[in-house]
Amino acid sequence: MNPNRPIREIMTIDLVTVSPETNAKAIKAIFDRHDFHHLPVVEKGDRLIGIISKTDFFKLSYVLSLRTTGRTWTENEYQTLSAKDLMTKYPLSLDPEDTIGLAADIFLANKFHALPILEEERLVGLITTHDLLLFSYNSPIPEAEGDEGYI
Repeated sequence: MNPNRPIREIMTIDLVTVSPETNAKAIKAIFDRHDFHHLPVVEKGDRLIGIISKTDFFKLSYVLSLRTTGRTWTENEYQTLSAKDLMTKYPLSLDPEDTIGLAADIFLANKFHALPILEEERLVGLITTHDLLLFSYNSPIPEAEGDEGYI
């Protein structure tokens, strides 16, 4: 694995995004339909303003469930809360030409698992810890000098 390769080579570019006004019920439906864990929040022109993790959304659901046992009340809350209420505002981001090693260092030093990739302030991709694992797993292992024929 070459950690000096650019993030552009492994980032996810086919993103699902939401606007700041998207309500929590719609966000839940997106997370239910897709197998990803991070949802970028963008304004016009793909300008990133936040990110919502599935974990953050589940924490919200848990807190709502503690307030009442009524499903109707929770459904009403999902209608009134929006992405701007749930998101982490202006998350740390990287450039497509930043290195895979830099992304790995940031993940190791912090407790988040996704980094938006911005180019000229526009969201162009997302890199996750899963992307790094997949890249590492699929990278060829260089043979050490003198290992030929060793089993």
